[in-house]
Amino acid sequence: MSDVACKRRIWGWAFYDWAQQPYATLGLTFIFAPYFAAVAAQWFLAHGQADQAARASAQSLWSSAQTIAGLAIAFTAPFLGAWADSTGRKMPWIRGFTAIAIVCAAGLWVLQPDGTGMVIALLAFWTGYVFAESAFNLNNALLPSMGGREEIGRISGMSTAFGYWGGVLSLFIMLLFFAENETGRTLIGLAPLFGLDPEAREGTRFVGPFIALWYALFTIPYFLRVREDSQARTATLRGTFGDLKSTLRAISKRRSCLNFLVASMFYRDALTALYSYGGIYATLVLDWTIIQIGVFGIIAAIAAALLSWLGGIADQRLGPKPVILTAIWSLIIVCTIIVGMSREHMFWIALPEGSLIPDITFFICGAIIGGAGGALYSASRSLMVRHTHPDRPAEAFGLFALTGKATAFLAPALITICTLWTQSNQLGFLPVIALFLLGLGLLKWVQPEGDMTA
Repeated sequence: MSDVACKRRIWGWAFYDWAQQPYATLGLTFIFAPYFAAVAAQWFLAHGQADQAARASAQSLWSSAQTIAGLAIAFTAPFLGAWADSTGRKMPWIRGFTAIAIVCAAGLWVLQPDGTGMVIALLAFWTGYVFAESAFNLNNALLPSMGGREEIGRISGMSTAFGYWGGVLSLFIMLLFFAENETGRTLIGLAPLFGLDPEAREGTRFVGPFIALWYALFTIPYFLRVREDSQARTATLRGTFGDLKSTLRAISKRRSCLNFLVASMFYRDALTALYSYGGIYATLVLDWTIIQIGVFGIIAAIAAALLSWLGGIADQRLGPKPVILTAIWSLIIVCTIIVGMSREHMFWIALPEGSLIPDITFFICGAIIGGAGGALYSASRSLMVRHTHPDRPAEAFGLFALTGKATAFLAPALITICTLWTQSNQLGFLPVIALFLLGLGLLKWVQPEGDMTA
């Protein structure tokens, strides 16, 4: 394959990051999740709960749905990966899962400010999330075919950064032209486009159709440029399960790979919780509006794009493990600040009424979360390649997805328990710190360059 053809294929592959990113940026973190949290909290309040209890119930409802979605991804990803490797076909699965995610994203429109459509929207979002993540996991399995071992870290970082720039642009568009504040105007003072009714929050609710349109449009260059190298083969369920069992037995004897998978299970679960609850925290603890959260998201996404790119360069020069360690320590510090901060206090120090310190601090935290999180995911993907057998990439990344989601119930469940027990949204984040520390400890036994021969 010529250099030009290789570059076109790499950029085509990177377009999946660009296409899918708004599902996370707009849906999981900065627009839909806080809107859902605000609507759910008001619904619980209207049905007799006290204010703090209603906020805790809203966060618990979201975390419970996230738990179920995480388990669905965890228990299907390894088999899907093994089946894709056995048949030599990943692209049909990616096409099908992407189509379902697009339809589900469009369904977020149904959530109205009075809580009508709340259950349907919750089901639509997390069902779409399951299929989007499943497609993305199979897409990750194509990474080893994008370049040589020494190039993988840079390619992964570039693709991750490219995806975050897509998140930045999509968030800009939503804030400038659609998502309305309490006055019914967008960030630049316009009424939502297309005559969308701000009283019914149609500008904010347009986030669902917008994600769907973006997803559909920008997967076109991906499907046009990315082709699979392998030929289609016949596979059986029994044979696929047998291959998967053999792989699991082999991994149990590979100390570096096993410790990396378990470590990433904990720290990626913690990172997903941070992404998922960032906007909810800003809504329920700091009382931010959708516009404020959107600006926060832009800062976080720009930091993520820049640091993912820099992390890719550092990965190529130093290897992925130092990048991972630096990112985790940064996120532990941020989580500690989040737990100790409220509108009234910064740890044990009382703040004057109307103080901007919590807002400024959380903006800084958002930049660190975005930047460290982007670098962490990119470097983890790179380190996984170094532990991947070249003939079974989809199966390996299926296990990578399994360990990323096997305890996906853990962070949301622990946050739910901690939040309900303490009746505090801040203290609900304590388990996230513990998960990062667990992951950090297990990385001690992970070889910096993996355990597969070049």
